[in-house]
Amino acid sequence: MTTAETRNPETAEAVVSAPFFLRGELIERDDLTHRSRDLGVTFATPTIDLDKAVHPRTEVPPLLNVPLAEIIDFLVETGQRLRDPHNPFVQDCIDRMSSTHILPRGVLEAQVKGAASFLDKRLLETIVEQNFPDPRALDEWIPKRDFTGRKSFVRAFAPRLIHVLPGNSPGVAVKSIAQGAMVKAVNLFKMSSSDPFTTVAILRTMADLDPGHAIVKSMSAVYWRGGDDAVERTLYRPQYFDKIVAWGGGDAINNVIKYLGPGFQLVSFDPKTSISMVGRQAFDSDEALDTAAELAAADVMVLNQEACVASRFVFVEAGEDEVDRFGQRLHDRIVAKAADSGDTRPLDRDLREQIDMLTLLDDEFRVFGKTDGTGLVIRSDEPVDFHPINKTANVVRVDSLDDAVKYVNVATQTVGFYPFDRMPDYRDRLASGGAQRIVHLGEAGPSTIGNPHDAMYPLHRFVHWMAHEDGVEAPQ
Repeated sequence: MTTAETRNPETAEAVVSAPFFLRGELIERDDLTHRSRDLGVTFATPTIDLDKAVHPRTEVPPLLNVPLAEIIDFLVETGQRLRDPHNPFVQDCIDRMSSTHILPRGVLEAQVKGAASFLDKRLLETIVEQNFPDPRALDEWIPKRDFTGRKSFVRAFAPRLIHVLPGNSPGVAVKSIAQGAMVKAVNLFKMSSSDPFTTVAILRTMADLDPGHAIVKSMSAVYWRGGDDAVERTLYRPQYFDKIVAWGGGDAINNVIKYLGPGFQLVSFDPKTSISMVGRQAFDSDEALDTAAELAAADVMVLNQEACVASRFVFVEAGEDEVDRFGQRLHDRIVAKAADSGDTRPLDRDLREQIDMLTLLDDEFRVFGKTDGTGLVIRSDEPVDFHPINKTANVVRVDSLDDAVKYVNVATQTVGFYPFDRMPDYRDRLASGGAQRIVHLGEAGPSTIGNPHDAMYPLHRFVHWMAHEDGVEAPQ
């Protein structure tokens, strides 16, 4: 039993401690116990000091007059420390999270340490440049003059943000901290029950670098159960915060929506489903078929299919026999990737029961694999009516990829496409249907630096745009 662990005296169950970080101060007490979402593991937290979690509006944000270049330099140094194999805060985080998170320890280690690559100087500068026509607006009041001679100054003013973080990807914590710092925000991070550790580990690393730095003083990370009215009724107010940046499923968003109103806005990274579209060119040769299956498997298995960009549905333009050839090869590659990751979680009972029912309908469905968590592919003529997850892909046969477009909607995030030279023929129709991103099949995971995320430029949405109008300039 580590120092991060106690035991419930009534059940003898191990209880993992999840500390808070409030504006530079680490708080670790076991005042309250909670259950993690996926595994039902008990973890303990302090009681939230609501007064300390709120930065008064009478005080300007600590980062307001810190140059953006200095902020980026500090983030880069933090990234170097996070990648240090001897960083005690990262190691402690992984030790604790391994007991609450659904992903295997090796995957978590790769995610937490790999996410530090986001804290790269050129990457961060590119993001700012893509989000703001004139990045100087983050550092100063930019003078303007319209054609009537009216003068003004405009600034991307530091906002006050609550970030509702997801539990599926520890790497989002790194990105959210960096984004909050670059817009010079006052930030309160609501951690998830699957991962109430990563955000604090990053902030502890920052505090170890410079405990008095304005970034450290601008950041707080706590946990409460989503929907806890006593906490949310107090914090979700325009007196204290400008916007909620919310990641997560329907319940997470619904908990937020009821508090929205004038002066208190939502920037939502909604739940998304990503798909793949495979044209008939994949069957031109065995080599082409192997390539398409390998690329499709790579997209299905992004973060072991826990990420929004991970493909769930693979629309294949071919006859039934050809699609079954593809389905078998896709299954073989998913199984291999699952084995390499060490993720052997079986499917949950409801999903197993639904898939077992499909195996009885041979005329409509074919199932490749078993529901034991080693990897599964379901072939059908229409998308299944449940959410494929945990190394499960639904291969949908279509006569033409035109038929697949009708299944695209505003919840479709990424479309992995093969062959690549047909992408321009479909991008307008996919955008019209609501999709937000089309990529080469096999490249759902990486993204072009600075591109829109969920059909928006997030940093541009985060800031509080303030105008100072200074009258009409006298004629010369």
